Amino acid sequence: VQNFITVMETLFQLVVFVFQGARVVVSRSFADFTPQATFDIKKCDLHRLEEGPPVKAELTREQGLQYYRTMQTVRRMELKADQLYKQKIIRGFCHLYDGQEACAAGIEAAINPSDHLITAYRAHGYTYTRGVSVKEILAELTGRRGGVAKGKGGSMHMYAPHFYGGNGIVGAQVPLGAGIALACQYQGNNQVCVTLYGDGAANQGQLFESYNMAALWKLPCIFICENNKYGMGTSVERAAASTDYYKRGDFIPGLRVDGMDVLCVREAAQFAADHCRAGKGPIIMELQTYRYHGHSMSDPGVSYRTREEIQEVRSKSDPISMLKERMLSHNMASVEEFKEIDIEIRKQVEDATQFATSDPEPPLEELCNHIFSNNPLLEVRGTNPWSKLKSVS
Repeated sequence: VQNFITVMETLFQLVVFVFQGARVVVSRSFADFTPQATFDIKKCDLHRLEEGPPVKAELTREQGLQYYRTMQTVRRMELKADQLYKQKIIRGFCHLYDGQEACAAGIEAAINPSDHLITAYRAHGYTYTRGVSVKEILAELTGRRGGVAKGKGGSMHMYAPHFYGGNGIVGAQVPLGAGIALACQYQGNNQVCVTLYGDGAANQGQLFESYNMAALWKLPCIFICENNKYGMGTSVERAAASTDYYKRGDFIPGLRVDGMDVLCVREAAQFAADHCRAGKGPIIMELQTYRYHGHSMSDPGVSYRTREEIQEVRSKSDPISMLKERMLSHNMASVEEFKEIDIEIRKQVEDATQFATSDPEPPLEELCNHIFSNNPLLEVRGTNPWSKLKSVS
C-alpha cells in the first residue's frame, strides 16, 4: 500500500510538472508573437491628386485582433439576420452587409468617434461600429422594444451618437451628409462627415448637387461610394456609362481603393480625413467591394451573377480571411486564438438572438411616442397625436 501511495504521489507531481511546463510554453509562445508588422498594400488610383495614401501599412497585433473581431462580429450578425428573415421573424426590408466588412472596419479605424457618419439602407455594420450592441441591432430587426430605435425603425432606421442612420431613399443621405459637414465647418470643431452611398445611387442627380456645394464651400465631407459591383439585379456596367466613380466629382479629388482589404481602406480613409481637416475641401473615395447576399432579402443574388463568381471572391478576396492569413503568416496570432474569438462571437450573437426573439414588441400606446424631440402637446386643427378619435358617419 505504501509503495502504491508513493507511486501515485510521484505520478501526481509529474502531472503537475507537465501542466506547469505547458503553461510556461503557452505563455512564452504568446510573448513570442510579433507585436507589429508592415504589409504591402494595393496602390490607389488617383484623380486630381499629386500623391495618394501610402503603399505600405503598419499593423500592430492588438489592431489586427480588433479588426478581426469587428469584421467577424458583423459577419455573424448578418448571417443570423439572414436566418431570422427566412424564418419570417424579421419582416420588411433587410439589406445585408456580409462581404463588405473591411469598409466599415477600415473607415472606423481611421476616423474619430466624434466624427460623423451617414449611410444608406445597408446599415447594420455601421450601426455596430458606431457603438450599438448586436443585441440592440437584432432586436430592432425583429421589431422589439429593446431595439436601438425601440423596435419602430427596422433595418433602415438605426441611429447612434454621431451616426445619422441608414436612409431608405436612394441617394438622399448624400445631401444630408453635406449638410452635416457644413455644420462641422460652421462650428469649427475640426470634425469630418463620412457620407456613404452605393454604386446604384451614384447616378442620382442630388449627388452632383451636393458635390457642387461641397466643392464651392470646401466642406469637410468624405463622399464614399461603396461599389459592390451590382445594384438591384444590375451590374454597374449596365447602369452607368462611366464606372470610374472616384472621378465623378469632376473638380473634387478622388481615390479608388481596394475595399476588400481593411488596411487599404484604413490608410485611404486616414488620407481623406487629413485632406478634409487641412481645409482642402471634400474628397471622394470609391471602395471596390462585394456583397455575398443579393441586394436585399427579396433578391436571391444569383440570377444576374453566377454562384461560381461569388465563390471565387470568397476564396480569393474575403476581407476576414485575408486579415487572418496575414497575421498567421507573420506570427502575430495563433489559429487557436482566432478559434477562441470565433466561439466568443458566436455565443454573443446567439445570446443577442435569444433576446431579440423573446423581448416584447412595443405596445400600441407607444406608437406616437418619440415623434417630436421636445415632446410638447402639439395640436393641429383641434386634435393631437394622443387624441382618441371617434368615427362619425
